[in-house]
Amino acid sequence: RKNYEKLNDLAEQGGIVIFGSGSDKNIPTGEIRQAFAVESKIYNRSFENLSVTESVSIYEKVIAPLAPETVMIHIGEADLTIFAENPTEFDNKYRELIGYIKSQNKKCRIAIISLRNYDYDSQIEEINKHLKYIADFEKCEYGNIANKKAWNPKSTMNTVSFVYDIGFIR
Repeated sequence: RKNYEKLNDLAEQGGIVIFGSGSDKNIPTGEIRQAFAVESKIYNRSFENLSVTESVSIYEKVIAPLAPETVMIHIGEADLTIFAENPTEFDNKYRELIGYIKSQNKKCRIAIISLRNYDYDSQIEEINKHLKYIADFEKCEYGNIANKKAWNPKSTMNTVSFVYDIGFIR
């Protein structure tokens, strides 16, 4: 977390922030900017084993200072146990994060990204249903990356449209 706080001293406000967990730390933001000709800055502020239960405090310290115009949230991977024990708590913590982001910047666009579910795990499928519901209820974008899909033009067009809609491409 301290490294991100130091990086924020050098960063410009605005832009797009990826707020994720696990392997999201390795998302190559430079390559994304180049591949999609993105003009906005893209900052990756992802953490190993980030839980939704600690997301507001981390957002407050690490992401809020960037005043992002778009936040892509990909959290839940570390919350399988919490979700299994108390799905309502999981939902409430996610909604608390979204509420906090909106309180910091009413114009911030928020995208909730589903969990990967390449093995068709029933619990991850259920979490993704909750994430979709939260996105709809909170009027956020929803990006479904749950399943591996064969390439097809309609799917690609929908993905490019989603990327455009959340502000990656101007």
